Amino acid sequence: MTAALTKSPRLLSLDVFRGATIATMILVNDPGDWGHIYAPLEHSVWNGCTPTDLVFPFFLFMVGVSIVYAMESRKASGENQSRMIWTALRRMFVMMLITWCTQVILRWNFDLSKLRLPGVLPRIAMVYFICTVLYLKTSQKTRDWVFVIALVGYYLLMTFVPVPGVGYANLEPETNLGAWIDRTLLTPDHLWRSSRTWDPEGLLGTLPAIGTGLFGMRVGTWLKRKDRDDTVKVSWMFTYGVIAVVLALFWDLFFPINKALWTSSFVLYTGGLATIGLALCFWLIDVQGRKRFTYPFVVFGTNAIAAYVLSGFIPHYYNLIRWDDKNIYQHLIEPHFSPVNASLVGAILIVLILWLVMWVFYIRKIFIKI
Repeated sequence: MTAALTKSPRLLSLDVFRGATIATMILVNDPGDWGHIYAPLEHSVWNGCTPTDLVFPFFLFMVGVSIVYAMESRKASGENQSRMIWTALRRMFVMMLITWCTQVILRWNFDLSKLRLPGVLPRIAMVYFICTVLYLKTSQKTRDWVFVIALVGYYLLMTFVPVPGVGYANLEPETNLGAWIDRTLLTPDHLWRSSRTWDPEGLLGTLPAIGTGLFGMRVGTWLKRKDRDDTVKVSWMFTYGVIAVVLALFWDLFFPINKALWTSSFVLYTGGLATIGLALCFWLIDVQGRKRFTYPFVVFGTNAIAAYVLSGFIPHYYNLIRWDDKNIYQHLIEPHFSPVNASLVGAILIVLILWLVMWVFYIRKIFIKI
């Protein structure tokens, strides 16, 4: 990873939206007490969608938007497509390596036979690379068809293809087609350690996740157009977002909205909400110029990957600080609040600590790029 100044123009609303998403991710990933959490700050048990379930797809959506801005900027600088694709491939492998190294360091366990191979960052990496290639090598019409084929194809695979050893298609955690593929190709020892029978970031689920990236690219392409007034852009973004949500709710009737499976209805639902959210941010910040509240989120948004990686390390070592056989949370927070409020305050404290680290980066103009 290298530190560099960002010289290309940035879409401020995108940085704010991304920063708010990262802050929310840290909040829900680091409660003071996992046994006491407000319901909206937990993932849905299986089908359905809580506010927490929006974090990951929102980030992938913004990866798609960012690809449009980044690739157009690099094209304008004269960089050729082959170089951009090789750079994207390198970034994909670096992000995967960061995930695997992080697991080894945090657990201090060098037994790679039980290393989890899928994960949040590997999925982001694969979606980023594939969407970059699609953006550089295909037209918007082709990408729209790829989006439809990915969502419909995934639906058909998951609901009609019999699962070996089970005999019928199903959407249960351990017996669906994606779980079988992960156990067969990656083996149980390399899957999510809470289960070892399936993985929420498994291989087959990457197909609709690419759809989430393509959704973002479609919106990013629309935002980049110079032949449309900003008010028209915002109006159509709200319209597309609402249509996507309505279609998702209809599809949910027979292909449930489900984050762990990353169902096609989940792609439309979260993509629609992300489009509405970005439209609101774009209108308020970039069109109306209301920027006074943006600074805290920009600090996170301009260093999103660094914030994500550090969110694995800082809370881990923070919780290792102990005296009288208790950690900081148990000494300073837990005794003064109700259990769920103490857990929430503990999570907010972690967000603030990480924000201070990112703020130091920001004021020193250090933007971490992979």
